Amino acid sequence: MMCITAHPDDEAANFGGSLRLYRDRNVETCVVCLTPGQAARNRGTAKDDHELAAIRRKEFAASCDILQVTRGIVLDYLDGHLHQQDLYKIVCDLTLQIRQFRPQVVLTFGPEGGVTAHMDHSMASVFATLAFHWAGRSNRYPDQFDEGLKAHQVQKLYYSTADFNLEDREPVALGPQTTVIEIGSYLETKVQAFRAHKTQSGLFELFEERISRGARREMFHLAASMSPGLAVQETDLFAGVREED
Repeated sequence: MMCITAHPDDEAANFGGSLRLYRDRNVETCVVCLTPGQAARNRGTAKDDHELAAIRRKEFAASCDILQVTRGIVLDYLDGHLHQQDLYKIVCDLTLQIRQFRPQVVLTFGPEGGVTAHMDHSMASVFATLAFHWAGRSNRYPDQFDEGLKAHQVQKLYYSTADFNLEDREPVALGPQTTVIEIGSYLETKVQAFRAHKTQSGLFELFEERISRGARREMFHLAASMSPGLAVQETDLFAGVREED
């Protein structure tokens, strides 16, 4: 399972319970974070963007350790400016990651940007969605095959969603919940992983107040599947996933 995010801390805040739950089910997990989060308002002791990026990379690694992520990767795109980056290049990078890791399931944000409607989250959704589709096409980035890689079609693509909006923000049109994951005691692990991002300590109280609404559930919208059909309510991100040959 691969999770594609925009900033360090996204992996814990939006996907942490599911990442740890499925790792404990012996699923290999990978998180690809597009930026090192150097434009964050909460900056800890960092003196400049370069120092903040270095600190946040370490915090991301600590969070991934708590979530027992198999592979955690931070790319070096500009935080707060993903909408200004070269789409074709970023999708190339993500396609490469998918072809290397070969996940059966990909998780990312919805194109609305989640409950915060963050523009970087929206762009992460666009890039991840294209990579989901293009990684399986032999005519997309064929130069990657010179390195011995093969096309890889991910079986399911999910967008994170929720059943509430934030009172202090303009309302967001969120995707309907097709899949609800009961994370149970992994809620505490999710909070612990978020708290590993110490530069973001100013957000801890707000984060914990917000996730208390969803309590011990993480919600997803099935955006694409290699087994098309009528949408059904799921309780497992791997429902219908076939074993790889």
